[in-house]
Amino acid sequence: MAVVIAALLPVFLLIVLGFILKRTLLRLDTQWHGLERLTYYVLLPVFLIQTLVKADLSTVPVGGVGGALLLSALAVSLVCLALRPLLARAGVDGPAFTSIFQGATRWQTYVALAVSGSLFGTLGLALASVAMIAIVPTVNVLCVTVLAQYASPEKRSAGSIAVTVVSNPLIWACLIGLAINVTHIPLPRLWHEVADALGRSSLAIGLLVTGAGLQLKGLFKPSLAAGVAVVLKLVLMPAIAVTLALQFGITGSSLAVVTICSAVPTASSAYVLARQMGGDAPLLAQIITLQTILAAVTMPIAIALAS
Repeated sequence: MAVVIAALLPVFLLIVLGFILKRTLLRLDTQWHGLERLTYYVLLPVFLIQTLVKADLSTVPVGGVGGALLLSALAVSLVCLALRPLLARAGVDGPAFTSIFQGATRWQTYVALAVSGSLFGTLGLALASVAMIAIVPTVNVLCVTVLAQYASPEKRSAGSIAVTVVSNPLIWACLIGLAINVTHIPLPRLWHEVADALGRSSLAIGLLVTGAGLQLKGLFKPSLAAGVAVVLKLVLMPAIAVTLALQFGITGSSLAVVTICSAVPTASSAYVLARQMGGDAPLLAQIITLQTILAAVTMPIAIALAS
C-alpha cells in the first residue's frame, strides 16, 4: 500500500498544482485551452507512439489485458443503460444521463499512464498503452452515440459518429506505434531524441490541465446523478475488470495495470464533449471533480486488493 501511495502522490500533487495555477498565475481559460490542445494533439500522441515503439510486446499479455478492460467498459455501459428508466423516474433527464454515462465509462489517460509508469516503468507504460487501444475507440463510440440519442436535439448519423472516433489522435498514435513495433521499422536517432523530450512533458502538462478543470461548486452536496457515476466508475468497473482479468489468467504487474486503468477517474475531455453535444456539462464537471478527489483514496485500495 505504501508503494502504491508513493506512486500516486506525485500524480495528485500535479493535479492540485494545476488547480492552484488556474486560480492564481494562469487565470484565463484560453491559456489552459491551448495547453489542452497541445497535449491532446501533439505531446501525448508522440509519447504513446514512442512508448509502443520501444515496448517489448512479446512480454505483454495483450489479449488478456485488453479483453478484461474492454469487456468491463461494455459491462458498465450496459449497467448504465439498464439504470436509465430508474434514473428517469428519479428526475434525471436525458442530458444528465449522458453525463452519468460518460462519468462511468471514460477514463483519465494521463493518470493511468503516469501511475502505471511510476509503478512498473516501461512495462507499465506498454500495458497502459495496450489498454488505450482496447478502451478508447469503443468508449468514444458509445459516449458519442449515447449523447446523440439522449442529449443532442439533432440526432447524429452513424457516419458523423464514425468521423468523431476516427479523428481521435490517441487512437491513431496507438495504431502507428503498434505498426512500427510489429514491423520493426527503424527510426532515426533524431526522432527518439525529440520524442523522448516531448514525452517527458506530456504527462506533467496533462495532469496540470486536469487539475485546472476541477470545479469545487456543489462538491459537498453531490447530486444523486453524480453519486451514481462515482460508484459505477470507482467501484463497479474495477471490480468487473479485475474479476475478468483473473479469469483470463492475468497476474502480477499486468493485473495491477488492469486495476489502475479501470480505477482511474473519468476523462476531463468528457466535459468538452458534453458542451459540444448538449450534455449536462455542469453535472459532468462535478462528477470529474468528485472522482478525481475520491480516486486518491479508492485507487490505492483497489490496487492493493488486486496485488
